[in-house]
Amino acid sequence: MLSIETRALTKNFSVPEKDPGLWGSVKSLFNRRWRQVRAVDSVSIKIEEGELVGFLGANGAGKTTTLKMLSGLLTPTSGEAVVLGHVPWKRKSAFQRRFSLVMGQRTQLWWEIPALETFRLNQVIYGLSDADYKKNLGELVDLLELQDCLSVPVKKLSLGQRMRAELAAALLHKPALLLLDEPTLGLDVVMQQKVRAFIKEYNKRNKATILLTSHNMDDVVELCPRVIVIELGRLLYDGPLAQLVSRYADHKIIRAVFDREVKAADLAHLGTVVEDGGLKAVLQVPRGQVSARAAKLLQGFPVVDLTIDEVPIDDIVRRIFTHK
Repeated sequence: MLSIETRALTKNFSVPEKDPGLWGSVKSLFNRRWRQVRAVDSVSIKIEEGELVGFLGANGAGKTTTLKMLSGLLTPTSGEAVVLGHVPWKRKSAFQRRFSLVMGQRTQLWWEIPALETFRLNQVIYGLSDADYKKNLGELVDLLELQDCLSVPVKKLSLGQRMRAELAAALLHKPALLLLDEPTLGLDVVMQQKVRAFIKEYNKRNKATILLTSHNMDDVVELCPRVIVIELGRLLYDGPLAQLVSRYADHKIIRAVFDREVKAADLAHLGTVVEDGGLKAVLQVPRGQVSARAAKLLQGFPVVDLTIDEVPIDDIVRRIFTHK
């Protein structure tokens, strides 16, 4: 069963233009010029119920605009979308009760009062019974380790505590669809790991569909078997993360440690030397030649340690965006 289906989804924005300087500002008051900017360009995707999908793109690629259309905050210029069986921009109550949009740079928590008060407000908004409210809140508090944060004013919480409370507020009504926009933005490494663990567990427990945007490639690698990549509003790739790696990374990385100094020139016939520290070397080797080149390295040089790694996913995405 499909949770999300879009067909040629497109969004244009009208952007005002003016000449520089004071005189340009004055002229624009009487003769305003506009140009059309296409933020999302004919994006067609299908996401099944229960999938956890990464949504990747550079700044300005159209990710947040797409999420806002899927949540009904924006109406597209053209194209169609069906989300949880509804047209999102019609904003039917039955649809709005079944999804949540969490944006790392936005908050629904009231700054001056404890998060628990927002939770109680959401209970009323979503019409949760006392029994369901207590059950759902108890599960979220345990999973997100919020026991010591519920009665503290939001402005007194750390960024990590606020982000976890934000997730609890968004998930109190057990939505079938979760749209996450940069959920680990600004968090330290430990807190990022906790948020990732929670997202994975929520997906597993509730069979919820999750569409996640992030510039943190660790989020994507750890959580998302499938990724969608867009650039300048256009769909570039939609498929398994592993296939993205094999399709766009034509080499692997060999890292070697030697027991005596080895010159980079002596290693050049084995691959592209991208790092040379005398006792250490990093080589880029064609994917199909890795085994043979590693064997030659072990036979011909004083190797004490050797590892073979895939190209980091953020490097792969960067290559796609720069058309390399």
